[in-house]
Amino acid sequence: MRAYSKSVTASCTVLAVILLLCGGGAAVVEEDENEFHGDYSKLSGIIIPGFASTQLRAWSILDCPYSPLDFNPLDLVWLDSTKLLSAVNCWFKCMVLDPYNETDHPECKSRPDSGLSAITELDPGYITGPLSTVWKEWLKWCVEFGIEANAIVAVPYDWRLSPTKLEERDLYFHKLKLTFETALKLRGGPSIVFAHSMGNNVFRYFLEWLRLEIAPKHYLEWLDQHIHAYFAVGAPLLGSVEAIKSTLSGVTFGLPVSEGTARLLSNSFASSLWMMPFSKNCKGDNTFWTHFSGGAAKKNKHVYHCTDEEYQSKYSGWPTNIINIEIPSPNGLDAYPSVTEAVKANMTNMECGLPTLLSFTARELADGTLFKAIKDYDPDSARMLRQLKKLYHDDPVMNPLSPWERPPIKNVFCIYGAHLKTEVGYYFAPSGKPYPDNWIITDIIYETEGSLVSRSGTVVDGNAGPITGDETVPYHSLSWCKNWLGPKVNITMAPQPEHDGSDVQIELNVEHEHGSDIIANMTKAPRVKYITFYEDSESIPGKRTAVWELDKANHRNIVRSPVLMRELWLQMWHDIQPGAKSKFVTKAKRGPLRDADCYWDYGKACCAWQEYCEYRYSFGDVHLGQSCRLRNTSANMLLQYI
Repeated sequence: MRAYSKSVTASCTVLAVILLLCGGGAAVVEEDENEFHGDYSKLSGIIIPGFASTQLRAWSILDCPYSPLDFNPLDLVWLDSTKLLSAVNCWFKCMVLDPYNETDHPECKSRPDSGLSAITELDPGYITGPLSTVWKEWLKWCVEFGIEANAIVAVPYDWRLSPTKLEERDLYFHKLKLTFETALKLRGGPSIVFAHSMGNNVFRYFLEWLRLEIAPKHYLEWLDQHIHAYFAVGAPLLGSVEAIKSTLSGVTFGLPVSEGTARLLSNSFASSLWMMPFSKNCKGDNTFWTHFSGGAAKKNKHVYHCTDEEYQSKYSGWPTNIINIEIPSPNGLDAYPSVTEAVKANMTNMECGLPTLLSFTARELADGTLFKAIKDYDPDSARMLRQLKKLYHDDPVMNPLSPWERPPIKNVFCIYGAHLKTEVGYYFAPSGKPYPDNWIITDIIYETEGSLVSRSGTVVDGNAGPITGDETVPYHSLSWCKNWLGPKVNITMAPQPEHDGSDVQIELNVEHEHGSDIIANMTKAPRVKYITFYEDSESIPGKRTAVWELDKANHRNIVRSPVLMRELWLQMWHDIQPGAKSKFVTKAKRGPLRDADCYWDYGKACCAWQEYCEYRYSFGDVHLGQSCRLRNTSANMLLQYI
């Protein structure tokens, strides 16, 4: 896609979005209860970034021996690749936390940066900037469409901390509440929440924290007044298997550090357990009802409840056992009583010390069974078990390792990538090396469409589904939000690029049973990426829910997807129209919305999409495609989306 044009055009999209957020929005007077009855120019956007998607800056003076670079207050720590390469020991001190109390290293501390700059590029620079871009392209869309600077607010946070520590140390959830209230006072209308990856876990915790902070009779009233819509992007609703991989062997994210160093860092971050895989059939105590039913006296006796389905189904509903690990001896098996007898039966000679393979489901990861089973062989297990119990199972607000019901917000859009090869299970064995490199991955299980395969390509038994995840989070976790849909769903599958509607497929009023997956039974053309919309036909009264599946959209890059941004803006454009005939924007046709979407068709020797685009040279254009721009006379084009 070519660079954004600096010329001023009267394109329909610019006019539309200026009406949306720059002071000319129309009042909506629809009768549907779930619609915001007010001026849409007063809406604000609140961005909650994901894991490792906020810059961290030093708040110490640290002299780094044998390196020309030191750390001074406000120096970039996450992420400064130059200092990481030249002073890795100092960098490590500024990043690591005490695993017991989440405090900083005695010699260096880091704190999250603030503002939009904290989430646009993690490592700004000519070369490193584009490689570490997170929300920068998203903000470019906002600027190009004329969104005012005070209409977009970022709420960065220290992604290393557990939810309780976020509030205890930084008062993060108090500040987030004030952010919503300030946006309402400043702009005069509610906010739209955009959360990515672990940012959705943070927002979920905020909603439960708010439930205890506000009087019960005012809770829903506060939400309706301050939050118009929630866009959950790439949400690991049932956790991510990468979290446990990071715990046992480390995930480098492409940084020039060893897996052992990455593991030390990860296990010092209590937030790593926040994304631990868990079962859809198990949940902790409801802190809200316990608080108001006199159950506070039992605050130290939190229970993890599982339904009968958990013990009748395989793999806790996941595609396969998530962790398969060899232990070198039978010692300590009492910590894992469910396999003790099988192990003893398999070991004919106790003195042989033959390795024993133990397998663990999502439930057995979330309840700590894994860490109990390997505590004699891994020095981190006791610490991880302590973190799991203290910071998650005994959390005073909620147990985050519980399935999430639909948030009580009027408009909810769940968006994720699909149809990419995604890790769903691992095989570990002792490496023979000291901690932190004491485990090695011997095999990886991937979900592919219709089957599970190992790293070597061998087909593996399990609950393989027809759809896969986004390369980071398995489909089973991403698609949990389909349970938020109503009893009848409209399914639409359309090509992701601009199209004339000839390849759009629609299925109306599909029956949907809560707890079961719903999948589009439609034909896809080869080499074409589609986006599948699941939208309420019959919804919860006063609520509107939609799920968007984007083919081949990578977890970490989905917030940079122009397709996602296009659909988001069209949906909001649809919502501001008093004459809108449906709850959701039509998918019948998609044309260019920006100058950057126009291009030169060399086969026809003209600009493509002649209905929308025209050839209009501007000084500085270096090729024909740059001179293709939206027509100035296309002001009525957006009316087709109502």
